[in-house]
Amino acid sequence: MDRLTSLTVFTRVVEAGGFSAAARRLNMSVTMVSSHVQALEQHLGARLLNRTTRKVSPTEIGHAYYERASQILAELDDADRLVGALHATPRGLLRVYTSMHLLRFLSPVVDEFLTLYPAVALDLTVGDRMVDLIEEGFDLAIRTIVPADSSLIVRRLTPWRHVLACAPSYLKTHPAPQVPADLAHHNCLRYTFYPFGDEWRLEGPDGTLNAVKVSGNLVTNSAETLRYLAVKGRGLFLAPTFMIADDIAAGTLVRLMPQYRPQEFAINALYPHRHNLSTKVRSFLDLVAERFAEHRRWMNPDEG
Repeated sequence: MDRLTSLTVFTRVVEAGGFSAAARRLNMSVTMVSSHVQALEQHLGARLLNRTTRKVSPTEIGHAYYERASQILAELDDADRLVGALHATPRGLLRVYTSMHLLRFLSPVVDEFLTLYPAVALDLTVGDRMVDLIEEGFDLAIRTIVPADSSLIVRRLTPWRHVLACAPSYLKTHPAPQVPADLAHHNCLRYTFYPFGDEWRLEGPDGTLNAVKVSGNLVTNSAETLRYLAVKGRGLFLAPTFMIADDIAAGTLVRLMPQYRPQEFAINALYPHRHNLSTKVRSFLDLVAERFAEHRRWMNPDEG
């Protein structure tokens, strides 16, 4: 029998002074109450109760065991109440990992979240590597690219597309590409975690997928470095729209081949477990999803 249940039954028998009274309190048959006590005595190898026709009372060992059992059950109740309180109200430490170029969208969400839930402390780590959430103890990550072999739970936040761009200075010494095949003849600044490696993929006006093998003198996991060198005229940059929107508006980068659309991706929240998410994680996820949805036109300008 379940030992914890037997422990509870035993304490109720002592408090009620008999099997029948304990059975009524526990909504259990007298036979079942007796079986639990007997199972506990067999497990301990000691008699816990003196039984007479009129009364049931604890033995000396039973009385000592009752005192400790009552304390243990009370502490378990306190633990249950603590978990309930923690689960009902977001609190505790929340560890989040994200990319540098998403901070312009995520920082206001962090500010709002901390205002809404002052009992939560947020540990926000920023980087451009693929972290192991479980191994490194992160609750979730907000990323533009999902690892191909990821076993994580993925919650789609908002779609986005790359934009092919370069600096006006680059075009002074290189002809502007007109069709995807032309990219093979340009210096292409490449992102380490681009899902298709050195094969840049663009959809034509008729929906046809064009895959072009590109090359160049830089591969890095730092999107900010790619942006900096693109602005300096070093090559072509297949960039997230939301990362270079200001550069295009200022004219420091120009969009190339707008009739060819890079494949659609999504900004996602990644986390290890689907079931029994803590309230702090679930509340943060819901707020992020709501706020990122408001940025969809900026992240994917080709959508109406």
